[in-house]
Amino acid sequence: MTKSFTVQRILVILLHRLPLIITSGIIMALLFFMYSTFIIKPVYSTSAMIFIQNYNKSSDSSTAPTQSASGAREPRGNDVASNNNEVAQKIFSSDISGSSNLAKICVTFFKNSDDISALYNGCSVDFAVEEETFYITISVTGSDPQKCANVANQIAEKCQDVYHQGFSYGQIGTIRTAKEPSSPVSPNKTQNTLIGAAVGIILACLIVILLDFIDTTIKSEDDIAEIYKIPVFAEIPDFDSQSR
Repeated sequence: MTKSFTVQRILVILLHRLPLIITSGIIMALLFFMYSTFIIKPVYSTSAMIFIQNYNKSSDSSTAPTQSASGAREPRGNDVASNNNEVAQKIFSSDISGSSNLAKICVTFFKNSDDISALYNGCSVDFAVEEETFYITISVTGSDPQKCANVANQIAEKCQDVYHQGFSYGQIGTIRTAKEPSSPVSPNKTQNTLIGAAVGIILACLIVILLDFIDTTIKSEDDIAEIYKIPVFAEIPDFDSQSR
């Protein structure tokens, strides 16, 4: 018997097997949750941030007030120092672009440094320059949260030694130290549980529709009408089954 499937027929089949479909989704969600909890090893991530500038701050010492040969009073030394400090505290666009380029160079320099790679201690480490800045983020990922924080902070400190070994100008420092992460970044138990529920429901729906498609038995008068293309006017009851 060849069956024709319509949207209405599929909905009737799914509604008829709705308890089975819901149960399948719940079971699959529990399996995914248990797999995420007991099988997948948790992964933690933390980061430290350092900065690199291609210039050094300078300040002038104050001097005693002087007079010119004409007798005019020269600016006091502390006034000159104040003006110099104001200029020194300004960051120009050329300084930012130059420091940003230097930071990109240092990322490559740090990644290929044996002194820094020796501190990885089994963790995954990545260096990245924040876009259009001279800030470098040191990201560390691993299975031990405390180890990740220690590795990130040790690398941040070691970068300063490695930088001064390779460059005789500019300055480097730490902006943010790494903290021990309180929760893993992977696996996401909630997400995996929802994925499991969706997989269970979809599989159950496909199986129910497939079983109905390959089932060639006649279950109702509608099946007879569909096969022979004629209406059913009457039914002969099974008296033997009714008398039992």
